[in-house]
Amino acid sequence: MPASIPRHVAIIMDGNGRWAKQRGKIRTEGHLEGAKSITRMLEAAGNAGVEYITVYAFSTENWKRPPAEVSFLMNLIPKFCKDKLPELMKNGIRLRVIGRIDGLPKAAQEALKNACEKSAANNKLTFTIALNYGGRAEIIDAVNTILADKNRPADQKVTEEEFRNYLYAPDIPDPDLLIRTGGEKRISNFLLWELSYAELYVTDVLWPDFDEAEFQKALAAFGSRQRRFGEVKP
Repeated sequence: MPASIPRHVAIIMDGNGRWAKQRGKIRTEGHLEGAKSITRMLEAAGNAGVEYITVYAFSTENWKRPPAEVSFLMNLIPKFCKDKLPELMKNGIRLRVIGRIDGLPKAAQEALKNACEKSAANNKLTFTIALNYGGRAEIIDAVNTILADKNRPADQKVTEEEFRNYLYAPDIPDPDLLIRTGGEKRISNFLLWELSYAELYVTDVLWPDFDEAEFQKALAAFGSRQRRFGEVKP
């Protein structure tokens, strides 16, 4: 077990489509397998003592994918919520959602709301799903909320601390570690504000193959690094 455990781990779950293609399957099979990896990852995170997990499930740009794939993913959301809720409750996991949720289909919105409400009192691990999410969209939404806030003096300068309060989940601490599976070396418009000082860990392992052993490798890499936050340390 690494000496230093990140409090908050963010994950870009990349590689479902490539995993399916390598096996001669359709892309949706990769998404189904990827959903199973979420279960393994939550168990591994809980065992390691991680308090927060945030996963990038569907971006604002993902609407550009083939309509059949988008439809499958939107239909997968209610199924995921229904199937996983008993597991979340059993393991003390609280579900949160960030993004432009009102842009999702009604069935998905209702399923997410139900799962979030029922798991709200759980306190072992907070599991946040980013859906219809974009880092730039989050910042723009925060700016527009500030502009629309009639209780705030119009001539008052915005500080970093105040701006954070207008983000989607200001009560959740910034990620300490970002894991990206699938080998790509970019953050893809994910948590642009919150990832400012996160340690980055990229693995070639495709998301459906990401298991507890791979999660432990990421934690070990994090534990070996010295976090400076702009300071000079001996």
